[in-house]
Amino acid sequence: MTPPRRPDPPPMQTNDVRIAAAGTAAWAVALVVLLIVGLPSGDRWWLWVCGAGVAIGLFAMWYTPRLQAGRARQEADRAAKRGTAG
Repeated sequence: MTPPRRPDPPPMQTNDVRIAAAGTAAWAVALVVLLIVGLPSGDRWWLWVCGAGVAIGLFAMWYTPRLQAGRARQEADRAAKRGTAG
């Protein structure tokens, strides 16, 4: 016989925008370093990689609050429906 299962802990609250900002800053630093150091002509694609990392990070910082607000709104709607259905 297995012991009864404990309930799941609540999800940990995180600041996802700060995490995206840290990653974006890291890509920006890498881009600046590569621009200062210089690259051989065959390795210039690394600049594009860093630029894409910065662009994706900026998009993530814009999109994440909207995603979280939509999820919270959806959860509130579900809770309201459960409250009226019971």
